[in-house]
Amino acid sequence: MDKLFRKDAFNYHALGRPGKLEVIPTKPYSTQRDLSLAYTPGVADPCLAIDKNPDDAYKYTMKGNLVAVISNGTAVLGLGNIGPLAGKPVMEGKGFLFKIFADIDVFDIEVDTTDPEHFIETVKAIAPTFGGINLEDIKAPECFEIEEKLKDALDIPIMHDDQHGTAIITAAGLLNALEIVGKKIDKIKMVVNGAGAAAVSCTRLYYSLGVKPENVIMLDSKGVLNSERKDLNEVKKHFITNKNVHTLSDAIKGADVFLGLSVAGVLKDDMLKSMAKNPIVFALANPNPEIPYDKAKSVRDDVIMATGRSDFPNQINNVLGFPFIFRGAMDVRATTINEEMKVAASRALAKLAKEPVPEEVNIAFHVQNLKFGRDYFIPKPTDPRLIERVAPAVAKAAMETGVARRPIPDWKAYVEELRKRLGLTNPLKGYMTAACKQNPKRIVLADAEHYNVLKAAEIVLNEQIAKVILLGNEKIIKRVIAENDLELNSVDIIDPKSKKEQNRIIKYSKILFEKRQRKGMTLDKAMDTLIHKNYFGPMLVETKEADAVLSGYTYSYPDTIRPALQIIGRQPNTRIVSGMYIVNAVEGPLFLSDCTVNLNPDKETLVEIILQTAEAVRRFNIEPNIAVLSYSNFGSVRGELSIKLEEVVQQLHTDYPDLNVDGEMQANVALDPDLMKETYPFSKLIEKNVNTLIFPDLASANIGYKLLNKAAKFDIIGPVLNGMNKPVHILQMGSSVNEIVNMIMIAVLDAQQR
Repeated sequence: MDKLFRKDAFNYHALGRPGKLEVIPTKPYSTQRDLSLAYTPGVADPCLAIDKNPDDAYKYTMKGNLVAVISNGTAVLGLGNIGPLAGKPVMEGKGFLFKIFADIDVFDIEVDTTDPEHFIETVKAIAPTFGGINLEDIKAPECFEIEEKLKDALDIPIMHDDQHGTAIITAAGLLNALEIVGKKIDKIKMVVNGAGAAAVSCTRLYYSLGVKPENVIMLDSKGVLNSERKDLNEVKKHFITNKNVHTLSDAIKGADVFLGLSVAGVLKDDMLKSMAKNPIVFALANPNPEIPYDKAKSVRDDVIMATGRSDFPNQINNVLGFPFIFRGAMDVRATTINEEMKVAASRALAKLAKEPVPEEVNIAFHVQNLKFGRDYFIPKPTDPRLIERVAPAVAKAAMETGVARRPIPDWKAYVEELRKRLGLTNPLKGYMTAACKQNPKRIVLADAEHYNVLKAAEIVLNEQIAKVILLGNEKIIKRVIAENDLELNSVDIIDPKSKKEQNRIIKYSKILFEKRQRKGMTLDKAMDTLIHKNYFGPMLVETKEADAVLSGYTYSYPDTIRPALQIIGRQPNTRIVSGMYIVNAVEGPLFLSDCTVNLNPDKETLVEIILQTAEAVRRFNIEPNIAVLSYSNFGSVRGELSIKLEEVVQQLHTDYPDLNVDGEMQANVALDPDLMKETYPFSKLIEKNVNTLIFPDLASANIGYKLLNKAAKFDIIGPVLNGMNKPVHILQMGSSVNEIVNMIMIAVLDAQQR
C-alpha cells in the first residue's frame, strides 16, 4: 500500500470517534416520561410478555435486526493468527458492511480462546441476544466443527462467511461462466487448488449445483488429496480422488475449471495451456492471484477469468453475499441458513448479472455499457439492486424449505421496504463520485492557504475525482502541506503576488480592463485588482487555463461572487444568477432555490430562477418535480405574495407545459404526497414526489436551509451557483473538509456538462 493510503487508513479508524460503528437510540429520550418508558418501570411489561412468549423478543427488542460478528482471530484476512484484539478492526469493518449494504445492526465480539469447545459454549451462552451469527476469521479445520455444532444447537441463522461467502459468489460466477462457454455443469472437470475452509465449502456447494464429485481434484500445499496420503484430516478425506495424479501440473491437464484459493503464482503458463478449450480460471489468492489476469489473457485468449481484485473484471467479493443472505434469512426469522438458501443466493446473483446494468455502475467502473459476457458475469458490489434480488431469493428459499417462522405475504411491499432501508431512492452521492472519476476536471481552489482546503484537495486527488490548482501564498501553502504531511507535493501552486506571475497579471489585466473600462476600471486598477485570489481564480477559468473555480472559504458571499460576475459574467440571454442548495436526505435529494442571491425576486426573476434550478437538477440525472412555496395553498390566503406566485406558476404552465411545477403551496403539503392527493387532487404534482422547492424570497430560503442544516443535521451541499457563463462555485465561510470535497465534485460535474 502507498504511503498516503496507509496514513489515511490510520486516520480513518482513529480520527473523531475511534472505530467505525456506534450505538444510537431509536426512541425519544428528551423527557422524564421517555426515560421511564425506555427503562424502569416501562420495560416491565415487554419483559413479562417475552417471558410468556419468547418470540415477542423480536417484537419488543432489536434482536430481529442484530447480528453478532464473532471471531477468535485465528485466521484474519491475509494476516493469519493475530489474535482477537488485533482482529477487532476487521470485525468492526464487517459490521460496517452489514450496516451500509443491508441495514443490519452488528455487535462485534472477539473471543479470547482457541479451544473449539470453549468457543462454542461462549457463543451458545450469548446467542439469545442476537437474531443471527456471522462467524468470522476462524482457522480450519476448527471452523467446520464450530459452525456445525452451533447450527445444531441454535435456532437462528449462522454462517461462517469465510467458508460460504466465497462459495456462494463463485457458484454464481461458475453458473454464468459455464453458460458463456457452453459447457454442462455435470460434465466439467474441476481442479481446486487449496483445501481450507473456503475451498471445502465451495466444492460442497458446487456438488449441490450438479458438479460430479468424481470430476473434482483437490490439492493442498502438499499436493493432490489422494488415497496414498496418510496425513489428511477427516474433512480433507471427503475429497480424495482415485485418479493417479499427484501434482497440480498432472491434475490440471484437460481440466475445464481451475479454482484457486491458495498462493500467488502457483498456476504456471504451461499449466494453463494444458487446460481444455475455453478454460474457466478463478484465481482468488489475494492480493496477488495464482496467475496474473493480464498474463493469463496473454497465454490463452479463450480463458474466462475471475479474481479477488477490483481492478480486473469479475471480482469475487463476499460483500455480494453475506449482507443480503442474512437480511433475507432474518426477515423471515429463519432457524438456519441451509444449502437451498445458499444456492438461491447464487442463482439470484447469476441472474442479476444478465440484466441491463444501471448507469451509476457503468460510471463507477469507467465503462460505456457493461453487458453479460466474458468480462462481466458477476454483478458489481456497487449495484444497488443486490439487496432487492438476493435477500428475497434467500427468504423464499427459507419459506420453501420450511425453516421460515415468519413468511412474507407481500413480495412487492417487501422489496420496497428493502429499498427504503438503504435509501436507494437517493443515489446522488454515488452518482456524483462515479461521474467525477470518469472525467476529472481542473479545479482552482482559491483559498489554498488553509488546511481544510488542502486536505480536501488531497482527498479528491487520491480518489481521482478532480485535478486541482492551488491558489495563494506559495510559502504558506507549502508550510501547511509539510506541517500536516499532506501528499500534495506535485500539485500546481500559483501565487498571484509572486514575480513569476507578472506576465499572467499583465495579460489578465488587459482582459479585465476591456471588460470593465466603462465601469470605472483603469488598467492600473485592473493590475492591482488581479493579485487578489477572488479575481485571479475566475480569470484562470475565463482564459481556459482551468475548468472551474471554487472560492469563498475566507470571504463573504458578495465579496466572492462579485469578481466572478465581473470577469466571467452570466450566461447569454440570462438576466440573473441564482444559488441552490442540495439537502442530501435518506429518502432522496431535495433541491432548494434561490438561497443566496436574489433578495426579493419579481415574477420574471422567479420564473428564471425556477428554469435555472430545473436545468441544474437535471444535471444530476434527476427529473425535477417543483413546488413553489408560500404561506398559503393555491390561493387559500389571498395577498400580494400569493397572487404573484400564482401568476408565476400560471406562466410556467402556459410556456413550459412539460415542466412538473405547481403552487403556490405550503411546505408541508409539498412534501406530503398523501396530503396533496387528498386535498388538492388537481395538482400537477400528484403521484410525483416533490424534490425541488422554490422559495419566494431570499430571507425564507436562507432561513429554511440553515434550519435544516442545524436542527435536522442533514448533509447539505452548496451553494450551487446557477446561471454563470462558466463554472464558478462558492464555498460557505469555514466549510468542513467534506463540504469542500462535495463542492469540488459539483464544480467537476458543472465543467463536464459544459
